[in-house]
Amino acid sequence: MKKLLGILLLVLLLGPPVGLVSVAALTNPAAISCSSGSLLVGDIPDSLTARTRDGRSITLNRQQLTHAATIMTVGGRTVGVGREGVVIALMAALTESTLRMLANPSAYPESLGFPNDGVGSDHDSLGLFQMRHASGWGTVADLMNPEYQARAFFGGPSGPNGGSPRGLLDIPGWQLLDPGEAAQAVEVSAYPDRYQNYQPVAEAIIAALTRTQSDGRSAAAAGVSETSRIVFPLPAGTYTSTDSFGPRIDPYTGVQRFHAGSDLAAPMGTPILAIADGVVTFAGQRGTYGGLIIVEHTVGGERVASYYAHMYDHGIHVLEGDTVAAGQHIGDVGSAGKSTGAHLHLEIHPGGANAPAVDAMDWLAEHGAAGLARADVSTAACRPERTP
Repeated sequence: MKKLLGILLLVLLLGPPVGLVSVAALTNPAAISCSSGSLLVGDIPDSLTARTRDGRSITLNRQQLTHAATIMTVGGRTVGVGREGVVIALMAALTESTLRMLANPSAYPESLGFPNDGVGSDHDSLGLFQMRHASGWGTVADLMNPEYQARAFFGGPSGPNGGSPRGLLDIPGWQLLDPGEAAQAVEVSAYPDRYQNYQPVAEAIIAALTRTQSDGRSAAAAGVSETSRIVFPLPAGTYTSTDSFGPRIDPYTGVQRFHAGSDLAAPMGTPILAIADGVVTFAGQRGTYGGLIIVEHTVGGERVASYYAHMYDHGIHVLEGDTVAAGQHIGDVGSAGKSTGAHLHLEIHPGGANAPAVDAMDWLAEHGAAGLARADVSTAACRPERTP
């Protein structure tokens, strides 16, 4: 206990806002891990086609998806990883090998004697994550084993390397990093910006491979009725648009990153309203989002998911599986997760939760959202970059 208190004191001394968020992550396991139930792998399809962030189409075969299932299974049973950690691992494996077990006969001729999906030639790298024997990741036999590579990537107390090299769980505050940055922290690549491009593909893989939850909530979401209206998610006069959808300078790193949402600064505790009738498919803490609510809607016959982020636990007023109405008070504005101040981070995903996001403000305007001020639409170039 004394040791834990000492760690908490040290984190607090680092200063807000990052220190305060880190304390929440240390004291609340839910802030850093989703239940493994959301990662139960079902039937593996023969193929899956998805698009990268830059719009390129990629098709994965059954063997590649089987490797993805291995990563998901290992992540689901590793304490502290959760869904966010699995997304990062899939992004890394997609980038490094396109989810293929690659031998490397020029460096290790014996690697061809193990089951493999082809040949790579990047230094002495092997396998799904292109791990290097010379860097201490494991023996050639270890690195030609997909399950071993997944365990090594996640690391932590149950990892095979004892923190050297570092797996994801060995990186302090990995939950507060952009997923691409977290992947880079493990891979230490000469090309650190590659990983972000594969996040939509990783999300699509999880959606395709996970089983429907046994409590029927996912089935309930599949039957969402057409919404009766569209509303703005904050009461009129309570908010200021502070950051827009698209490329921006990340306020934490100072590096240009893609911002998938629209940020609306508002006083702490301001009511957050559901933008449309729908079903709650997630309500809880999720990595950099902090407190997150995801609602699935049907709008004009199309599935649409709305994300509401950065709430504290006590600011979430709905449960997964709840049916909500347009304009219903579902949460309160907070500043949890990767946040520099009280605000709502809003994302709109036409096609569902695993489809790419679009500009939320423009989407709301196009659908005639009640309560949306005209001045807030199509002013991205004029909005200062303040909050993530």
